[in-house]
Amino acid sequence: QHEAPRRVKRAWVIPPISVSENHKRIPHLLVQIKSDKQQPGGVIYSIKGPGVDEEPLGIFSIDKFSGKVFLNAMLDREENDRYRLRAFALDLGGVTLEDPTDLEIIVVDQNDNRPLFRQDVFTGRVVEGAEPGGTGWGVGLGWAPSQAGASTHRGPAATGTCVLTVDATDADDPDTDNAALRYSILEQGAAGMFSINASTGEICTARPGLDRETMGVYNLTVQAADMSGDGLTTTAVAVIYLEDINDNPPEFTKEEFSMEVEEQAVGVDVGKVFVHDKDLAGSPSWLAKFTILEGDPEGAFAIRTDPHTNDGVISVVKPLDHEVRDRFELTVSVQNERPLEPSAPASPRALATVRVRVRDVNEAPVFRENPRRISVLEGTPPGTPITTYTASDPDTHQVQTLSYALLYDPAGWLQLDPRTGTVRTKRELLHPSAFLQGGWYIALLLARDDAEPPLSATGTLSIEILEVNDHAPQLQPPAGVLCRRPGRGGTLLVGATDDDRPPHGAPFHFQLSPQHPQLARNWSLARFNGEVTHAVLAVLAELPEGLYSLPLLLRDSGTPPREQQQLLNVSVCHCGRDGTCLDGALAAATAGAGITLGALLIILGSTILLLVLAALGAARVRGRRRALRKGLLQRSRDDMRDNILNYDEQGGGEEDQVSRTHGRGPSDIEDFINEVGQGPALCPPPSPHPQRAGGDSLSLQGLEAADSDPSVPPYDTALIYDYEGSGSVASPLSSIVSSLTDEDQDYDYLSEWGPRFRRLADLYG
Repeated sequence: QHEAPRRVKRAWVIPPISVSENHKRIPHLLVQIKSDKQQPGGVIYSIKGPGVDEEPLGIFSIDKFSGKVFLNAMLDREENDRYRLRAFALDLGGVTLEDPTDLEIIVVDQNDNRPLFRQDVFTGRVVEGAEPGGTGWGVGLGWAPSQAGASTHRGPAATGTCVLTVDATDADDPDTDNAALRYSILEQGAAGMFSINASTGEICTARPGLDRETMGVYNLTVQAADMSGDGLTTTAVAVIYLEDINDNPPEFTKEEFSMEVEEQAVGVDVGKVFVHDKDLAGSPSWLAKFTILEGDPEGAFAIRTDPHTNDGVISVVKPLDHEVRDRFELTVSVQNERPLEPSAPASPRALATVRVRVRDVNEAPVFRENPRRISVLEGTPPGTPITTYTASDPDTHQVQTLSYALLYDPAGWLQLDPRTGTVRTKRELLHPSAFLQGGWYIALLLARDDAEPPLSATGTLSIEILEVNDHAPQLQPPAGVLCRRPGRGGTLLVGATDDDRPPHGAPFHFQLSPQHPQLARNWSLARFNGEVTHAVLAVLAELPEGLYSLPLLLRDSGTPPREQQQLLNVSVCHCGRDGTCLDGALAAATAGAGITLGALLIILGSTILLLVLAALGAARVRGRRRALRKGLLQRSRDDMRDNILNYDEQGGGEEDQVSRTHGRGPSDIEDFINEVGQGPALCPPPSPHPQRAGGDSLSLQGLEAADSDPSVPPYDTALIYDYEGSGSVASPLSSIVSSLTDEDQDYDYLSEWGPRFRRLADLYG
């Protein structure tokens, strides 16, 4: 809700009060306020606001009884140009008599501040030759960080090409003449080349004829004054640089230059051509650009600019041959990177002649074909010429002789004729070899002339070692395990490898040895699913468990093909329903499977050692029994009687049969001796099939002890071997115990027992 405005009595309304800054009569009466509501005892006046009870404190005060307002300190308009206070009227009891009213004090400005340029030094640039009435550009830079800034002015001006603008500020009241600034040039070091706009401070060209080569920098002293030029003043410096234009063409210092270079030199500097340019060094108007116009049709020379000296540097970019051309005459031109100004005069020395002489030097030999690639068959015998690798000497004006040497021959396979360059094999070239790189053998040859000093060249000889089919395929692996029955794990995958490279290796041809046609009854060998390196071996009939050695014929696909017969050791085992060998059958069947040559030698040595130990044990037992028999014979001699003993005569066939079977053992002889010792009796004829019971008790006991020992291998286990053909030089294999038969017993001692044992000595001795 808005209250209705109440009329304020005119006596309580206080108009603004003006007071000059820097007023020195302190205290100074500003105004007296008075309320129309007089009360018995009087009215109490007070003021509040900035300068009274707010910062800055103590500037204004009031007499509370009379209402007079006083100025107590000097004022500065640049700090605060006006103060707004509130006036109050109260009775003695503190009750407000009047509504508070505004008291505004205005500080009047005085010219107490000098103008200040925004920068101490102003910098501008203008192109040389700028005419009045054109357009220039300028940039002002400040020294103090608080005054940092730049002013740029472009555009036409009434008095000429404007370069830059200087500007200043004045802290006084901008609405008074105290801040009305005017600019002027106090000094410029030349006869009025620049002028300044008094109101804006813009500096422009005033006259033509600015030439950087004559004067490149102008230093101007400028002034700013307030009170429209009649008040306080300040000065600054304006530095004007003249920008160079290409108004001076480059010129050669002379018309002809001479230099020389060695032949075959590439990338070397031949010499320099010198130029002079009056324009600003390092600027595009000064930088020279050279061109070879004539005399170099092959492009053997190049010319570049030295960025430091601006001279032209001539270099060789293609080899020069003294024997082909020994002199060159080049025409060279020069111009600036920036186009020449139309007003600039033409140069009379923009062209120069350069004469280059090519000096003759000794040149190195050259292998025209480098590298040389040849092919040699693997196994080429030593001393075979394989190529003649020679170089040529470019020095046709000099008579020189070349010699050759092997620089790199890592395998020592080659020998070289030092005069003719003919390369021969020193040793047989082998493949594969660690010295081959992708089937190639790399050798380096050195060709050297006889000049002083001598020069040499290196040639690369790449020899391709052509593969020869000199290796037969090898069975891999040489052993395996399969089941005894066909169709239930009764197949074995066999493969082969060949040291020869294609096409002398796979595909391989697998075949059962044609020398043993009976193998086809039990075995088959066919290619595995079209593979070129594997075949499948299968059983055709149920076979006994054991180790079989199958001779296979393997042939490669080389030209001509190589073939070799090899043995495949196959362990046939008893398999379960899943087609895998049972644990016990696998251990027995694979006892010799996959045996290498080293393993065979170890097993053979172990077998011989066991045989020797068994023979030593048998000899020891035999010695004990012989001693026992000698003791019995000695006792029998004490009771020697002339009794006639009749024995049944046995035929030779019976005797032969006894020799092939187990005969009487030592226990039988002891029983016979006991019988003889009891008196005359008829000795029963030797049985053609003696039994092991009774007289063979010692042997049976030993056999039983060996069979019951878990640490003794089952030497009597029957081993089944495949048929290896007739005419085998190897003896049949049998157990160790079977060799200890009557045929191996020594019965010669029976002849020492007297006439009673003579018949036994004839039978068994």
